[in-house]
Parts: sequence; structure tokens; C-alpha cells
Amino acid sequence: MSDDQTPADNKLTTSKRRWAAEGKFLTGRISRPDAERLPPGQHLVKNWPVLDLGQQPVISTDTWRLEVRGLVETPLTLIWAAFQAIEQSTGVSDIHCVTTWSRYDNKWKGVSTRNLLDIAMPKPEAAYVMLTSYDGYTTNLPLADFAAEDAILATAWEGLPLTPEHGGPMRLVVPHLYFWKSAKWLRRIELISADQAGFWEKNGYHIYGDPWREQRYSDD
Repeated sequence: MSDDQTPADNKLTTSKRRWAAEGKFLTGRISRPDAERLPPGQHLVKNWPVLDLGQQPVISTDTWRLEVRGLVETPLTLIWAAFQAIEQSTGVSDIHCVTTWSRYDNKWKGVSTRNLLDIAMPKPEAAYVMLTSYDGYTTNLPLADFAAEDAILATAWEGLPLTPEHGGPMRLVVPHLYFWKSAKWLRRIELISADQAGFWEKNGYHIYGDPWREQRYSDD
């Protein structure tokens, strides 16, 4: 799928637009992350639910590429071996989906976003990141959030390679934001100076997506 194409509508996208219009899952309760681990309106799950835009691209590590472009001193096009050669990191984090499920203590392995940025070297005017996936999905977030201490470009979960249904061979994980910001099947990272809406942000979701403020939809 080319850069100027967006994923076709399907049952999930139609439902999520309706949820945004109806304010579904909003509780009106304010939660404090320093006092409570579970954000407002969330419930715990033991499994890892699968949500996507109706297609799950299967990407071989032989053909996989990751581009880092935009406001960087060193644009990158990494093949799998080069990506694996970057210092590897591990971490444990909770994840929170906008559809109200949360899962505690996920074990990740991959490349810290900070380590990747150390190679690409953001320019001073870089302030936001636009992410593009192999299925045409896009999402945005501030550069500071992309570079969070626990943000990781994950290739493994719970000690095993990340499966295609969960974004393998590599996906972004930004634990402190709703999980739609953690793009699956990531293929392009573009650093930009001004914020731009991605796929769900154009379809009724919040531009930022903080679970603790219950920023699910554009009016929250």
C-alpha cells in the first residue's frame, strides 16, 4: 500500500467511529496514576486481544525495511540485520487499549526508541512523529512521547518473536498512551515540526490519547 493510500473501511473502523460519536466507554471518573494502576474505564485481561484494520500483512525479515526520515541529521533505511545490530533493550510494561482492556506486566525485547534516535539525530525543529505501517495505518505522537524511557521498537513479547497478528516482526510500544498509538508492522518513522492527525485521529479519536485522562475521543 502506497504512502497516499489509507486502509479501506471495515466493520471495526465503522464501529469505532460510532463509539467516538457516542462517547462509548467514557466513565466521567478521574483516575490518579500514582494511586491506581488501572486507568479509568479499563478492565484487566489475561490474554492479548487482536485488533487491526481488517488485514494482517505478513512481512518477511528478508524484505523488511524501516525508514527514518524527516527532520533528522541522518536519514536511515534499515534492513533486519542492521536493526538487530543496534543495541537491544528489554522492558516490562502495562498496555491499555482504547476499547477498555488493559494487560499488566508485558515483557518486551527490541530496540529502545532512544537508541534509534541517537543514530538518526533529530534536528532542533523536530517536535512530532508520524508513524506509517505496512498496512497503510498511520498515527502521530509528540517526539517526547516517542522517546519515552520505556518506549520500545519491539520484536519479541514474553520471550518469543512477535507474531504477525500482534505486529511482528516489529511494532512500536509506547506504554503510557492508549495502544492505538503503538503502531503495528511499523515501516516508516517521520520526524516533523508540527502535529498531524493519523488514521484514527482523523476518525474521531483524541489527538494525544492519555489513558489516565481518558482521552479516548476528539472532544475528551
